[in-house]
Amino acid sequence: MKKITCMLALAGSLAATAATEALAWGYDGHRAVGAIADQLLKGSNAEKQVAALLLPGESLEKVAVWADCVKGNWCGPQTPEMVDYVSANPKHSEYHYTDVPFQLDAYHDHGPGTFEDDIVQTLKGAIAVLQGKDTPQTNPHRFTKRQALLVVAHLAGDIHQPLHVGAAFVSKDGRFVVPKNQVEIDALNIFDSRGGNNLLLDDAVLVETSGKLIPPAPPKDDADKPTSAASKSTTRPFHSYWDSTVVDYAMRRSSTRTPQQFAQYAIDTRPAVSANTGDVLTWPYQWANDALAVSKLAHQDVTVGAASTQTSKGGERYKVWALAVPENYPVPSSAIAREQLIKGGYHLAALLRAIWP
Repeated sequence: MKKITCMLALAGSLAATAATEALAWGYDGHRAVGAIADQLLKGSNAEKQVAALLLPGESLEKVAVWADCVKGNWCGPQTPEMVDYVSANPKHSEYHYTDVPFQLDAYHDHGPGTFEDDIVQTLKGAIAVLQGKDTPQTNPHRFTKRQALLVVAHLAGDIHQPLHVGAAFVSKDGRFVVPKNQVEIDALNIFDSRGGNNLLLDDAVLVETSGKLIPPAPPKDDADKPTSAASKSTTRPFHSYWDSTVVDYAMRRSSTRTPQQFAQYAIDTRPAVSANTGDVLTWPYQWANDALAVSKLAHQDVTVGAASTQTSKGGERYKVWALAVPENYPVPSSAIAREQLIKGGYHLAALLRAIWP
């Protein structure tokens, strides 16, 4: 099978990635997850309880990007609420992911790649707050009930993004390997690819290939979408591809232009989304395990190429690798993204209905 051969950037760093690609599932993807949940909650007690925590004019669709918007100014100036949240949560950027080796089958507390502030543990805490179980043990981040809802609305999307759960670790000879514990990830024999951020796709080749496989994007109104400076990088991090590029492809293949249209498409297709079972505090584990299974598909037939070293703006030196993916990769990856976005919306709605029956 032909591969898209991916080159290393000769200059610059991953910081050159467009700002909107810093948003997991992208701006449209997160809003699509929220829009699906908004529709599924209509007429329910959960809809009333959600509305009581939101401000006038807000919806799950609109607040689904809030936890990413607090990271910078690409959504506009920081509000006092955002500033307070960031001040009280200095590790908030770590709440969005975990780094379980993608070859494993399940997330386990204290397993390799997990940490106390990762997405599974943060979701557990936020869900407990929404249940009224607000104790130092269940709510270590001291989320208010509104903050807990804003966090859940976002992380329910993130945890269905396969690379936000299943991570790639690379050996010194350029193979995907499974570290047994954190100590083995020593940047000498086993390297952390940072959730795929250090695995680089050739952007020009990807654009050319996808142009043959994905329908062209229809014009749409971007007035409500964050703007960002165009990236000068010739490469696209594998993580960013899964954060944003596949969302665009998924929407184009679904003949939709907006999160609302995608949400309606999702509901109209009557998808068979597996129901979660048991205590809702276990649902983040179930979601993470599902994402791990999907992350295996995301890494299927993906191979590591030549390594190089880059330097961050802060002076940190780190390794990056070229990546090769199958030539038809935009097709199966966008199909996965579409399915995962729909799961995120349905699971978010099911969770809120379970908390507020």
